Amino acid sequence: MEVKDSNGNLLNTGDSVTVIKSLKVKGLSTDIKRGQVVKNIRLTDNEHEIEGKVNGTLLVLKTEFLKKA
Repeated sequence: MEVKDSNGNLLNTGDSVTVIKSLKVKGLSTDIKRGQVVKNIRLTDNEHEIEGKVNGTLLVLKTEFLKKA
């Protein structure tokens, strides 16, 4: 299974990605701002999602809103 970011670059476990669009997250008091870096990502079973820590909270993010840093 190949996991790709919004630009078509391959993502691997441990990579860093940058958020390309501000995202509102249910249950969090703050938004994920455009340009925020998510380090040390983990791949999931779904090729369109990754796991990463944002402000100390583990979140599942869609790859369409990310680019490889």
